[in-house]
Amino acid sequence: MQQTWTAVDAYFNDLLVEEDDALRAAGEGSEAAGLPPHQVAPNQGKLLHLIARLRGARTILEIGTLGGYSTLWLARALPEDGRLVTLESDERHARTAAANIARAGCGGVVDLRVGKASDTLPLLAAELGDEGFDLVFIDADKPSNPLYLEWALRLTRPGSVIVGDNVVREGAVTDAASSDPRVQGVRTFTELISRHPKLTATAVQTVGEKGYDGFVLALVTD
Repeated sequence: MQQTWTAVDAYFNDLLVEEDDALRAAGEGSEAAGLPPHQVAPNQGKLLHLIARLRGARTILEIGTLGGYSTLWLARALPEDGRLVTLESDERHARTAAANIARAGCGGVVDLRVGKASDTLPLLAAELGDEGFDLVFIDADKPSNPLYLEWALRLTRPGSVIVGDNVVREGAVTDAASSDPRVQGVRTFTELISRHPKLTATAVQTVGEKGYDGFVLALVTD
């Protein structure tokens, strides 16, 4: 099935996804730097881009930069005076992302911050005050997803959108007894969303060149 999923992605990407030289260079640069192959697929990047545009986002928070591929898709959805803050804990990943972002001409929109998100998020909250983000994309270490959700809720307002990636884990999310901390992090994350009075959400399973996974899409309500 994987061969078929990859072929279908290629078909739709060729028709619908405008992956230009800068985006391709970001993917190739990340691979050349030895970063793990965890970046979103082109069609998934385009989906994030469209979600941001549909929301009319002017401010975006990304938790987990990796090589900056998803960062570029999100940044390109912003207006000229928009702002994207992206958080990356690994200095090597951040160096690669910074180069990819600069090459794509997005350095004026993207604010890349290096350090553990558990340290940088409180600083960001203090800096922003009452301001909030229109969109939060969570794609970092899954055991910390519950913590990232807590901060996402502090840093958003009614009408904001929260996207959590890689929540299906090839179906392992259904295993309540799993010893995998990533699975347990995703389960707790999803259960917290389900109980939160100011969130309405759904989850979508995906298959494609990245295999079998999925994402949570949540709307912050009044």
